[in-house]
Amino acid sequence: MGGRPDDLAMHVHVITIFPSLLEGFLSAGLPRIAVEKGALTVEAVDLRGFTQDVHRSVDDRPFGGGPGMVMLCAPIFAAVEQIERQHGPAHRVLLTPRGRRLDQKTLKELAGRERLIVLCGHYEGIDERVRTGMQWDEISIGDYVLSGGEVAAMVVLDGVARLLPGVTGHPESTSIESFEDNLLEAPHYTRPREFHGMAVPEVLLSGDHAAIAQWRREQSLTTTRERRADLLLARAEPTQAREGKPWIE
Repeated sequence: MGGRPDDLAMHVHVITIFPSLLEGFLSAGLPRIAVEKGALTVEAVDLRGFTQDVHRSVDDRPFGGGPGMVMLCAPIFAAVEQIERQHGPAHRVLLTPRGRRLDQKTLKELAGRERLIVLCGHYEGIDERVRTGMQWDEISIGDYVLSGGEVAAMVVLDGVARLLPGVTGHPESTSIESFEDNLLEAPHYTRPREFHGMAVPEVLLSGDHAAIAQWRREQSLTTTRERRADLLLARAEPTQAREGKPWIE
């Protein structure tokens, strides 16, 4: 599926067993602004609407035994097929600990898509045939376990929403920040000029834009070196990267 023109809204279908969890999230902050400006539409698709039994079951005991329950594959296949039959093909996102790690580059890739289907898992896991029987972009938001995929879906939605055209108040706010160019952002200050004996660095009050830019660049490099040296390594030139030496400007 191709990219999304900037003048078209992004459409996201979140398959979940708790659709109400998304209501509050979408009513505040940048996700709300993205929806109100027409840059984003989000539909919470209740997986229980695609079950076949009177109990609306979405899970069952695992074959082979073991703790927990496993999400059934049939309702998930039915939900995805109906969404794409009604709205057209979508980029499918499976939130799973086995997926590639979510980062800013990945969010930019997702923000360029016209339509997403985001699947929220629960219980012990999802029947493996969901993963092998459909094409998914498998994504993990970190090396930890959550009770369900809705929180992870909100992380993805929030990160994507702020990258959509016209959503943030200032165009530069999404290009001058942490993880752009594999660097952490420089420190920020605002009023008052002094607080509890802590003063704002004089260079920020100087009005010298070149000096301020240089200070911010140096602070960004220093902070990244101290806290996330792995990001500097990712910026390394090929020969330096092979030798494991961070590249510093």
